[in-house]
Amino acid sequence: MSHGNLQRLEAEAIHVLREVVATFSNPVMLYSIGKDSSVLLHLATKAFYPAKPPFPFLHVDTPRVHDLRHRFAVQTLINWHRAGEDVERELPVHSPPSLAMRMFAIPTGTCPPRRN
Repeated sequence: MSHGNLQRLEAEAIHVLREVVATFSNPVMLYSIGKDSSVLLHLATKAFYPAKPPFPFLHVDTPRVHDLRHRFAVQTLINWHRAGEDVERELPVHSPPSLAMRMFAIPTGTCPPRRN
């Protein structure tokens, strides 16, 4: 991406931020401390410099996908343990490779005969 193209995109983003402030009575910018939010914070600061941006920033703490997956796995293990299940026996049955094999398994006797 060329420097001129980046300047055009930056100018367009700044224009949108100023238009939002001019159009709406109580705007707020959501901020998650990620790279995208950091860029928007920089653009908002640049759009209204030397004044501060005329809207508040609201921090939104969104969980990451692997946090949700970990929480689900831990809760599943706890549930199995509380229900008296044999966790060592359940793990291989519910592992991703095992689930995939069961999803794509062809029931015995349903395959057409082989042609020689």
